[in-house]
Amino acid sequence: MKRILIAGANSYIGESFERYMQAYAQYQVDTVDVIGDAWKNYDFSLYDAVFCVAGIAHQKETTENAALYYQVNRDLAVELAKKAKQSGVDQFVFMSSMSVYGMDEGIITPDTKPVPVSHYGKSKLQAEELLQGLGDDSFKVAMLRPPMVYGKACRGNFTLLLKLVQKSPVFPAMQNERSMIYVENLCAFVRMVIDRQLQGVFCPQNSAYMNTTHMARVMASALGKKVWFSRLAGLAVRCVMPFYSKAKKAFSTLIYQDMEQFSFCYCTEDMDSSIRKSL
Repeated sequence: MKRILIAGANSYIGESFERYMQAYAQYQVDTVDVIGDAWKNYDFSLYDAVFCVAGIAHQKETTENAALYYQVNRDLAVELAKKAKQSGVDQFVFMSSMSVYGMDEGIITPDTKPVPVSHYGKSKLQAEELLQGLGDDSFKVAMLRPPMVYGKACRGNFTLLLKLVQKSPVFPAMQNERSMIYVENLCAFVRMVIDRQLQGVFCPQNSAYMNTTHMARVMASALGKKVWFSRLAGLAVRCVMPFYSKAKKAFSTLIYQDMEQFSFCYCTEDMDSSIRKSL
């Protein structure tokens, strides 16, 4: 039996992974709360892998909370990894982010250098760099940089888009491409990384890019709601995108491309059905 410890209670991805793994009897999956210092007395030696999902995200960054990003996303992750290594754990899987690239539009390839602009992205990249120094033949460190993760009861842009479809009779008709990953596809990917004891940087995504307008069409159809998809509204969005970050995040193109040499697409659930399951 493979024993996995999730570091970080009340995490959307962590809770999703724990539910996903309940279908597989050959794993024991436990969760430890890492708020405070009690986790330092927890016995990590019982586990084959630690999956670190503890982190600060989906908060408006301010001068007051900037230090918290580095304390949690960087320092805590490194402390957890050091304890795991000292306890004889074989593998540490760190949940990083596409935000390390600092891009809100464009194409990310294996040659793209991470240049984060937010405290969230900077803290994640700094954690990656420190974690790499801990890895060796007996302690594998895997770092995952997923794009937008969506699923039922998720937070972030997917939920905002759903609210827009629910409330507005008109939606912009636009052509764009987004790398995204359904939460169950991400869970399947994490399971594979642990099973194979992989190490290095990975950028998991769905097997096809998402178009925002298509996503809204699937949502509207599943909800039984009539929505008019307007090219004129799409043109208006194009005009305001340079000035509104939320519009750019939703309707610009941002994709991983040609990433096979250090990651690959992963999909156990097709795009349209995964959207319907997320409503």
